[in-house]
Amino acid sequence: MTKTRSIIRGVGAYLPEKILTNAELAKMVDTSDEWIQQRVGIKERHIAAEGQFTSDLAVAAAQQALDAAGMTPHDIDLIIVATTTPDYTFPAAATLVQMKLGMHHGMAFDLQAVCSGFVYAVATADSYLQNGLASRALVIGAETFSRLLDWTDRGTCVLFGDGAGAVIMERVEIADGAPDRGVLASALRSDGHHWDKLYVDGGPSSTKGVGHVRMQGPEVFRHAVGKITDVVYDTLDKAGYTVDDLDWFVPHQANRRIIDGAGAKLGLPPEKVVITVDRHANTSAASVPLALSVAVADGRIKEGDLVMLEAMGGGFTWGASLIRW
Repeated sequence: MTKTRSIIRGVGAYLPEKILTNAELAKMVDTSDEWIQQRVGIKERHIAAEGQFTSDLAVAAAQQALDAAGMTPHDIDLIIVATTTPDYTFPAAATLVQMKLGMHHGMAFDLQAVCSGFVYAVATADSYLQNGLASRALVIGAETFSRLLDWTDRGTCVLFGDGAGAVIMERVEIADGAPDRGVLASALRSDGHHWDKLYVDGGPSSTKGVGHVRMQGPEVFRHAVGKITDVVYDTLDKAGYTVDDLDWFVPHQANRRIIDGAGAKLGLPPEKVVITVDRHANTSAASVPLALSVAVADGRIKEGDLVMLEAMGGGFTWGASLIRW
């Protein structure tokens, strides 16, 4: 007897060259390095260059993930790009990634769950692989979130950055008794009643334009820790594990205080929590895979480790995935 699992074969990341520091932001808006670091723990963020699109960031991260997996685009038959900032209203950024990778086969689509997008995409790819609709998936979180910012609003413009992260997921059969690997369980949630606590005030149907990010910061913070911990516990329960079994917690990198609060509520030692918000800021759907790539690259996450991914974003949406590396 065997069981089907979606295992991670490779991880990749890309950050634009331009770095915008807190000191530079303080010249643009009424803020300071101290104010930003005290409230959210961010020191700097990366900003996409003029003419550099979300699909460009996604392709760079994808190629790194393919190289890490020892694969080529011809080995992939599913591309999911989690993004809130596609190049165009349509076609999907995923189809542009498919084109730029030189692919004429398989399927490609975008997934929009804002900051939870990558976790949603991992769960979605896992379902496609489990059901035999694909054999290998390229799952990307990519954002040029700076294009949505009102650079006069210090409550939002200091929080976000641009970047992309990617993983290669492959469908495998694991024999009974063999070491388990791959995605063990996921849990996804949403509650649209909170849509106006974090949203963009524009869109094709409403304003015929793009709009800017608007946020009720204290309200988002108030909901975040409880929703994060609940979905983490649910995911662990589904897989038959406890918090004590976790080797690594890779949360959405939005706010250092939210990350610390969730870790404390879960009873996780700080050394098990991956933190990159200080260097990357909040890159929305790219946040989790960027943090994951850092921890894989520096050797913290290694084969056999039990890793919990978690994110919460506008909508509200939130979710978690438990992966045996």
